[in-house]
Amino acid sequence: MTSTTVATPTSATPPQPRPGIDTDRVADLISQLLVELGEDPQRDGLAETPKRVAAWWNDFLTPGSAPAATRFTESQLAGQLVVVGGMSVWSLCEHHLIPMNLQVAVGYLAEGEVVGLSKFGRVAQHFAGRLQVQERYTREVAEHLAGVIGREDVAVAVRGVHLCMSMRGVRMEVARTTTLHKDGRFLTDPVLSQEFLATAAGQWGAR
Repeated sequence: MTSTTVATPTSATPPQPRPGIDTDRVADLISQLLVELGEDPQRDGLAETPKRVAAWWNDFLTPGSAPAATRFTESQLAGQLVVVGGMSVWSLCEHHLIPMNLQVAVGYLAEGEVVGLSKFGRVAQHFAGRLQVQERYTREVAEHLAGVIGREDVAVAVRGVHLCMSMRGVRMEVARTTTLHKDGRFLTDPVLSQEFLATAAGQWGAR
């Protein structure tokens, strides 16, 4: 087996260049927010909170560049369905700045080579590290992975728990949102598409 490390071109919208986050300024703004919420940012328990929150925002919004992918030659593979599931990432709903948990399953067709499995998780994490909506996230992951494998035979299914729906508004704790992006043979072959969906749903179980 030989391996090749490749860059990861993507047709998905890349994150815009972000200037360095001024964590001191963010911490000051968090202190002001606490005051407006009727809290004392200097009291025990809150004294270091603004700095911690600022550090978290800086870490979350600095995911780095998309990871390179390693492709391994498997010359006898032709059209084998590969499904990678069980990937769980956290992102932030850009409408309310409230977390959402996304369960991700990816399918592609192995044609003469396979993609290193750990890279799927890194790609899932990369596109979650920003203010997001689930629909756009699903498309971005799919389009990026199509660039990785060099073909459009990619499907991505995402099942999300949105705290903006679970803890506010209608407060439906068991609500789940499922999004699906299919390209290439996953669009034209209904049997292949159904096989991917059944496998992805089986990995989600009853969660």
